[in-house]
Amino acid sequence: MKIRTRLTLLFTAVIAMLLVAFALVIYLAYSDNREEEFFKRIRQQAITRADLLLNARVSPKTLQIIYDNTPNALSREEVAIFDSTHTLLYHDAVESDLIKETPEMMQKIEQKKQIHFYEQGKQAIGFIYYHNRKPYLITAAAYDAYGFAKLHRLGIILLITCLVSTVFIFLAAQFLAWQALQPVSQLVQEVEHISATKLNLRVQEGNRKDEIAELGITFNRMLDRLEQSFNAQKAFVSHISHELRTPLAAIVAELGLASSRDRSLAEYQQVVQRTQDDAQKLVRLSNDLLDFAKASYDETEIAFKPLRLDELLLDAQQKVLKQQPDYKASFEFHNEPEQDEWISVNGNWYLLEVAFANLIENGCKFSADQHVTVGISYSQQFTVLEFKDHGIGISPEDLPYIFQPFYRGKDHPTITGNGIGLSLVQKIISLHHGIVLVSSQPGSGTTFIVKIPHL
Repeated sequence: MKIRTRLTLLFTAVIAMLLVAFALVIYLAYSDNREEEFFKRIRQQAITRADLLLNARVSPKTLQIIYDNTPNALSREEVAIFDSTHTLLYHDAVESDLIKETPEMMQKIEQKKQIHFYEQGKQAIGFIYYHNRKPYLITAAAYDAYGFAKLHRLGIILLITCLVSTVFIFLAAQFLAWQALQPVSQLVQEVEHISATKLNLRVQEGNRKDEIAELGITFNRMLDRLEQSFNAQKAFVSHISHELRTPLAAIVAELGLASSRDRSLAEYQQVVQRTQDDAQKLVRLSNDLLDFAKASYDETEIAFKPLRLDELLLDAQQKVLKQQPDYKASFEFHNEPEQDEWISVNGNWYLLEVAFANLIENGCKFSADQHVTVGISYSQQFTVLEFKDHGIGISPEDLPYIFQPFYRGKDHPTITGNGIGLSLVQKIISLHHGIVLVSSQPGSGTTFIVKIPHL
């Protein structure tokens, strides 16, 4: 069921129930009022009859004649008058005797002074009437044909009104639902025109105040993120293609030259060495790309557990020195941890080892002495690691872009690398809810500061 239909039916049902409730209140209120008014009228008629009998001294036979000749008066009300000893003084219709005045009824009237009840579908009343300080018991009963006819007509009018109103409410609800959801329909039509080749398109944001406008604004923000991600993916693929093409082309060229004619053993060894260097570049690039992909996983898909950072840094140091024996890395504790948990974090060993190895290798690579110092300190919330070198530094022009994938500084193009390391570091530290800061002065060295929440 569409939202428009659901809203229409819901709105119609709610308003219809309110109308029915309102109609029932009117009907029941009128019914109670009719009943109360009719009890008053038959009491008044009974008192009039008693006045004629007791005050005007009209004989019972004359009153009977008057009663017989007024057949429509108050729907043939029957009145009975008794004295204090329960002796019948007058009765409008002794033959029918609608109200069977039992001793219990008479006693009840004397106790309560006045009672209301129904007898054979007719309203009846019993009360005490005083004349010359003498009590008389009077009963009267009648059927309110006129009042019930009006009540019946009122019920029909209310029923028809509710039905007709429900139809109009349904039509109005359809119009209002269409009016309210029209911006959503327009939004759907605009979204259908957006595709992978048209990510620059945006939906209308309306008045930027209501909920539909908020939906449009949120959707446009999502499109902005998708477009940025899509462009980043295209740039990433382009960089990968370029990085792969360069060593592969070099390998093909070297092998082609080597096979073009006979060469000496030394020349063949040089070809093999250059080919091996290019193959190592491919291996390093492949490993970096795999690590980059792992760091791009959803956090919920990565296994985290408590780790000691000092042990992890030692493993990262050994990993770097195994590949580059000339590199050197030393560790300094700036302050002693107050608790063992301050040296431990909740993380993934493999990814953090890759990040720290990249920072150590990066510092050694760009330093003349190939040495990096790792400082370790703590705060109430973070474990802080400082990777400091005394190398060539980073120029102010390059500094804003060093964490972008495949970005390489223009001042040192001869130093090998593929531009993935620092972007990989930032992704890994972000996965661990940490931050990476950098400060550098050209010619004076660079310091990378890593802050990771400890246990």
